[in-house]
Amino acid sequence: MSEIDWTAINAKLPISKDPESKAKRKALFSSFDPNGNGILSLAEVDKAVRDVLKIDEIFDAKPAIMRAFQIAKNCTKSKRGKTGDDYIEFLEFRYFLLSLRQYFEYYVAFKRADASGDGRIELIEFKNAQDLIETWVGKIDAEEEFKKIDKNGGGFILFDEFCEWAIAKNLDLEDDDDDHQ
Repeated sequence: MSEIDWTAINAKLPISKDPESKAKRKALFSSFDPNGNGILSLAEVDKAVRDVLKIDEIFDAKPAIMRAFQIAKNCTKSKRGKTGDDYIEFLEFRYFLLSLRQYFEYYVAFKRADASGDGRIELIEFKNAQDLIETWVGKIDAEEEFKKIDKNGGGFILFDEFCEWAIAKNLDLEDDDDDHQ
């Protein structure tokens, strides 16, 4: 992946709990909600990442958007009944932004290790990226760690498997400027 401007990305995601950030989130939520119904569909979120946030790198990271959406829409019980559970409401929006930022970081790490660019990491790629991976998670035995991550035994690591491992390992990219939180 090309150079990521983490500072610019962080500036566009008002995730703090202070009143100023909350006001920015309300305005941002309204911009994400073109029909004004108070809920956001995955399609609205995807379009808003491109048109409102204007962060092409995240827009191109569909797996990160989808994971953040799925997690956020289920983080609180909807006040709209069962229908609302398929959408993000304002109370879930901060969690969506936090998740989007975190899953985008995992996506960048995944792409850096996926040398072939085929959307999966093979053992040889994992071994070749070991030095880099160790800057994110600490010392590892590449073969043992690969086996732990490849839960389905498919012979390669998929993004979902990588995310579970990254969360457990508290993965942190060396260049991601995450001191903003």
